[in-house]
This record gives sequence, C-alpha cells and structure tokens, in this order.
Amino acid sequence: MRKSFGAKAILYPMPVLIIGTYDENGKANAMNAAWGGISEETQISICIDDGHKTAKNVVKSGAFTVSVADAENVVACDYVGIVSGNKEPDKIEKTGWHVTRSEHVNAPIFEELPMTLECKLIGYDEEDCRLVGEIVNVLADERILDDNGKIDLNKFSPITYDPIYHTYRKIGDIVGKAFSDGLKLK
Repeated sequence: MRKSFGAKAILYPMPVLIIGTYDENGKANAMNAAWGGISEETQISICIDDGHKTAKNVVKSGAFTVSVADAENVVACDYVGIVSGNKEPDKIEKTGWHVTRSEHVNAPIFEELPMTLECKLIGYDEEDCRLVGEIVNVLADERILDDNGKIDLNKFSPITYDPIYHTYRKIGDIVGKAFSDGLKLK
C-alpha cells in the first residue's frame, strides 16, 4: 500500500546548491537553492524566483557559480538561504566565507565550499523561474580528491535537503556499482 502526497516538490536526493553572483557594484552574493540539477551534459537548471537578488544579478551579469553545500558548511549554507541579499548587504561577510573571482565567468567562488560549477547564463524565464546555465568549468578543492585525482564523496560530504522534515542529510555509503550491477540481470 502507498500513501499519496499530492503534487508537491518532493524528490530524493535534493541537492543543496549555493548560487554565487556579483551585483552591479561587484559585491558577492549567495543563495541556497534546492530545486536544481543537471539538465543537459553541460547545462544546469535551477528554479529561482525573480524576486531574489541572485536572479537579478544573473540576468545583469550573464554568469553565476553553483557550489555544492557540504556538511562542514551547513550553518553558513542554511544562512544564505534564509537571509535575503535584498535586505542584508553583508550577507557573505557574516558567513565567514572567503571570495575569489572565477577565472572563467564573472561570478564569485566561495573558497570554503569545495566544489564549484562556473556557469554562463543560457536563459532565465521569469514566468516559470527557470534559470539555465552552461557549465564552462568544474572546480574541486584538492582536499576532496582521492589519490587518483577524482572527487571522493567521503572526503567531500555533500548534503541533501529533506523537504518532508526540513533537514539536511549527508550523502552516504556506496550501495552498488553504476553501469555494472545491472548486468547481472542481462
């Protein structure tokens, strides 16, 4: 037997994405967005209401970064989701994050967040709040890489948003091998 929840924004895992932008004065801003993901091989789509400072900044600058929130930074990542850049001009300073400028796009990189997608704006639809960006580069801090130079989720500890309990959860254990385990049924 199954329980019906109706039409709701419930999906697991729901990534916790930190969108970084610069405003017209070059001041860094960040917001927490959980409704997003890869939509093409080198594209990301995110739902961002047009009232957010981030949406306005992206449209003006044509660029943004997307960092994946991790367990180590959960307090600051939650903070940038509950405080508006429209109302709090020192939002980034309060997180304690250090900002560097992306080499590929006009957007900030938050040094404390270990993985960042550097993106150029493809389009933003104010009606459905859909932001689409072209991923031009992916950055990963060496502290989350394994001995082969690949991202190690155990070192990274990305978090996911639980829309039922309004909690953040750390992504966990390996339970299978993609493109391999299913071959047992061939």
